[in-house]
Amino acid sequence: MVIPVGSLVNAGAVALGGCLGLMAGRVIGEKLRDSLFQVLGLCTVLIGLKMALATDRQMAVILSCVLGVIVGDVFHLSERLARGGELIKRLFKSKNEKFTDGLVSTSIIVCVGAMGLIGSLEEGLGGSPATLLSKSILDFCVAMMLASIYGSGVVAASIPLLIYQGGLTLAAGLLSPYLTEPIRDVLISTGGLLILGIGFNLVGIKAITIENLLPALFFAVIFGVYLG
Repeated sequence: MVIPVGSLVNAGAVALGGCLGLMAGRVIGEKLRDSLFQVLGLCTVLIGLKMALATDRQMAVILSCVLGVIVGDVFHLSERLARGGELIKRLFKSKNEKFTDGLVSTSIIVCVGAMGLIGSLEEGLGGSPATLLSKSILDFCVAMMLASIYGSGVVAASIPLLIYQGGLTLAAGLLSPYLTEPIRDVLISTGGLLILGIGFNLVGIKAITIENLLPALFFAVIFGVYLG
C-alpha cells in the first residue's frame, strides 16, 4: 500500500502555518489585520480567476454552478455545514465565532486545484510526492495568513485536506483512468469560481454563501464525463 507522504506533509504544513498564524493574530493590530484581510482577498481573487479561466468549457462551468447552488439551497447545505463545523469546533474547544468560516474557506482553497488533484494521483501511481511538497509550501503561507484572520478553524482544515488528498493517493489506481482532461478542466475551473467567491468575501465586495455552491463540484464531474 502506498503511504501518502505528500498529503501528510501538506496537512502538517497547513496545521503548522495555522498555528503560527494564530500566534501572529494575537499581536497584529486591528488596522493591520484589516489590511491583510483585503490583500489576502485580492490574492485569492487572482488565484480564483486564473483557475476559472483555465478552460474553454465555460458553459459546463456555468451550468455546474447554477445547478450546484440550487441543490445547495434546497438542501440548506450552508446550515448543515455550519452545524458540522460547530461539532468540530467543540472538539477543538474553540470559542472563535469565525471557526466554521475559516474551516470551510481554507478547506476549499487548499483542496480545490490542479496541484492537489494531479499531485495526489501522481504519488499514488508510484511517482514522486514533489508536486504535493511544493504545494505544501504555498499552503503553509496561505494557512498562516488565513489563521491570523479566521483563527483556529484554519488549523482544522488540515483534516479534510488529508482525507481528500490521501484518499486520492490511495485510490489513484482506480480513479486515474476516469479522470479525463474534460473532467479535470471543468472541475478545476468550477473550483476556481468558488475560490473567487471566497476572495470576494474576504475583500467585502459581496457576501457569497460558498457552502451552497459546493455541489457544483459534483455537477462539474458529471458535465466532464459528458464532454469526455
